Amino acid sequence: MRRVPAALMIWFALSAPLHPQDARQVQRQECMDACMLERPNADLQRQEVVALEKETARAIQHGDATFFRRVYSDDFNGVLSRGQTVDRTSLIAAVQAPEVKYESFTASDIKVRLYRDIAVATGTWSIRATLKGQRVTSQMRFLHVYLYSGAGYHVIAGQVTSLPPYLEQPL
Repeated sequence: MRRVPAALMIWFALSAPLHPQDARQVQRQECMDACMLERPNADLQRQEVVALEKETARAIQHGDATFFRRVYSDDFNGVLSRGQTVDRTSLIAAVQAPEVKYESFTASDIKVRLYRDIAVATGTWSIRATLKGQRVTSQMRFLHVYLYSGAGYHVIAGQVTSLPPYLEQPL
């Protein structure tokens, strides 16, 4: 009788090295495999980000704070065209500044690169506005970093750079 338990213990001890992957290793490998996969339908994801960029331009033109609260993350960090750093709250304040009245605000030349759950969008903003009673036209390059979650894409970082000629900029 004692031979059976002893034989079982020896068998279990020897069989463990034959199967080196324990449950954690299998789980870790599955996680790594999932991370390496590109999310399905990359073209659809790019179209979603392009649509958000065009919607951003409309939201700026109309001073729509609701859009920024919905799409820009709580911990958003950005840099405006004159080097001012902003969070989501101060960006909304800049967009709603009463001294700026936008006649048009368009986004063009939008390019989107996808990296798993991150999307990076670049493009050009073309602006016609009245700033402190003076008419202003300007172009700026933008870069936005989006993070994908179950609730869709959210902007987590951004930067805007003025293109020459350098006039007083609304953003």
